[in-house]
Amino acid sequence: MGLLDGKVALITGGARGMGEAHVRLFLEEGARVVFGDVLDEEGKALAEETGATYVHHDVTSPEEWERAVATATELHGKLHILVNNAGILKFRRIADMSVDEFDRIIDVNLKGTWLGIKSVIEPMKAAGRGSIVNISSVEGFIGAEGMSAYAASKFAVRGVTKSAARELARHKIRVNSVHPGAINTTMALDPEIMAEVDAEAFMRSMVTKRFAKPVEVSHVVAFLASDKASYCTGSEFTVDGGMLTGAGY
Repeated sequence: MGLLDGKVALITGGARGMGEAHVRLFLEEGARVVFGDVLDEEGKALAEETGATYVHHDVTSPEEWERAVATATELHGKLHILVNNAGILKFRRIADMSVDEFDRIIDVNLKGTWLGIKSVIEPMKAAGRGSIVNISSVEGFIGAEGMSAYAASKFAVRGVTKSAARELARHKIRVNSVHPGAINTTMALDPEIMAEVDAEAFMRSMVTKRFAKPVEVSHVVAFLASDKASYCTGSEFTVDGGMLTGAGY
């Protein structure tokens, strides 16, 4: 038996990186998966390979949230799981960052998460229960140079998660956040970011001296999405190889 047998999941930002790993693992664990992204070519290719359903999905758009949720419920009858995975990252010091750049990060990372929670409440109530997993970051606990907008968005996701957990518990909907550290993804290893980071110093500061595979995050996400995590809500789960133990800070 799979961990997610009988569950219907909607995953955002699922075309590549951690989102792709979530899609693949959820399918392996028995879930029926609808995933969205704005990367249509990659998304359609992943859907064709895996059998998951792809939908173009800009998480800042209420209308596209409505369409994504409707796709899941019309195809599969119910919706049990939302993984708010979509996010963007841009290295830019405060003095150099434009207001538009700041707004874009907040819109995708924070507003997108909030809209996702709002959009799945009714279908999860109809299903009798649900699990929402919000992907934050270790930057939701610490603030790195050049990451002010990203850190602001990820700190805020923590707060939204806790408020939503309190509001939705009466409907048997659990809401938790996951906080990845150094994960081997295209976004995290963007050349612009890597050019600004002292890689040797960063590695020395790490307790587990390697980047994680995306699926290592997915295993935690799948657990929280499952009934095995039935007493977990409003909680924060780090997948950071010990980064937040204090070493290097």
